[in-house]
Amino acid sequence: MTTPCPAATPSGTRAASSGEIRGLTGLRAVAAVWVVLFHFHFTPLPGVAEVVDVLGPLITAGALGVDLFFVLSGFVIAYTYLDKLGPRVRARATARFLWARACRVWPVYLLVLHVFGVWLIARATLGGDEVIAFQSVQPVLDVGQYLQQLVLVQLWDDPRFDGASWVGSTWSISAEWLAYLLFPVAALVLHRMRGLPVVVLACGSSLLMVPMTWAYLATGSPYFPWSWLVRILCGFGAGALAYLAVRKLPRTSTALRTASAIAAVLPIVLAGGLLLGELAGPGRGGAVIVLFPVLVAALAVADRGPAMLLSTPALVYGGRVSYGLYLVHIPLFEVYWLALERYSLLAPHTALAHVVGVQVLLATLGVAALTYRFVEEPSRRGLRALTPAVERLPIRTAVALGILRARPLTLPDVGASSDGALATAAARFAAKRRARAAGWLDEPLPQPRHAASATRPATLAAALVKAQRRRAAHRSELDLWADYERAEYIRGNYLHAGN
Repeated sequence: MTTPCPAATPSGTRAASSGEIRGLTGLRAVAAVWVVLFHFHFTPLPGVAEVVDVLGPLITAGALGVDLFFVLSGFVIAYTYLDKLGPRVRARATARFLWARACRVWPVYLLVLHVFGVWLIARATLGGDEVIAFQSVQPVLDVGQYLQQLVLVQLWDDPRFDGASWVGSTWSISAEWLAYLLFPVAALVLHRMRGLPVVVLACGSSLLMVPMTWAYLATGSPYFPWSWLVRILCGFGAGALAYLAVRKLPRTSTALRTASAIAAVLPIVLAGGLLLGELAGPGRGGAVIVLFPVLVAALAVADRGPAMLLSTPALVYGGRVSYGLYLVHIPLFEVYWLALERYSLLAPHTALAHVVGVQVLLATLGVAALTYRFVEEPSRRGLRALTPAVERLPIRTAVALGILRARPLTLPDVGASSDGALATAAARFAAKRRARAAGWLDEPLPQPRHAASATRPATLAAALVKAQRRRAAHRSELDLWADYERAEYIRGNYLHAGN
């Protein structure tokens, strides 16, 4: 959750060096733990059932943590990339954005996918029944499905996410990847909406949450055909609009106090809504999802209260490892659940089963920290180092298809010159040089045939270049640019012409 633009608040909830909104990073840890506890409550242990009876929807409604992730992603992606992508579609900026997201998403995902894939294949080969995963719909193990899992598109042609992913929880990663691919286009619209009043943006953010809110109120369940698409598009879009509203708010002391008060009250309202909603019917409390954009926006502005708690080093670190936690917890749980079924030593009513269950729950945090330390961060840094090459791919591809070669080069303006022909030639030379630097032209720079040597004085062009390098500091930038282009013209037309 970072942006290269540094920004700081008096509270320190926003890191000055990276622009990271630490309160939102800490909120990621809360959302991840909520999802982990939700999945763990399916463990067939009496102790787990007793805890669930006490906490009720505070645990059983943990699937809402995924929707909280979607809203957070929309907010942070817009915060980080909107100004870079919004003005217009640019191939390099789009490639840079998508590559950055791939560097963040793929390394740990590929590790978990292949390790757990081997586990599923072993169960399918050695197991005595057709159940290979603890999913209501069994995943399909074939080459086609493997390729879909590999490129994170396994969910896109399926109206329901049950059985779509080998690692059950990664359906949401596939959904987020779709949102990332759509964001460069959506950014064009969002960038033009940034001038709307705060009230309009805030209402738009809340309205996007209405479809899922209605689903909870009407049926108590977020699961219906193509519900995953509604959840990602509405949640991600609501987060992006919430960011547009937040960026227009003045950072006055009144605004900070108000945001801090909202951020302090909303967790109580959310918990109360979940508990009271059960009185209206099973799952009805999930309608509190409509408040998620408000919570994220308030925490992004707040400078005290819950924002300070979420900004503590422990929770910020938890937020950074939350992606790994989200990926590894299901494989670890599945191994444990299978052991409960197969070994009498771990019978559900034994103390050992409960002790091992607690250890497995804690082990998810340890494994997530290890993957963050040794896989996620090193891989991300290594892959991000390839960004310049990736940025050139769209241009190289277009050149290979012959698209850009047919485009005329736009001649830039140059400084005034008494010699109009010289200015025009200098402009053409500069345009060609910039085109070559951008990768549009493939021919190498010609080497001068009349360079200076120990027995040969420098030519006029070389002297002009040296003079340009010794230019006076008080000269205008426009004059310096014109002189430089004139020197480049002379170099190209005299040195390379054999003069």
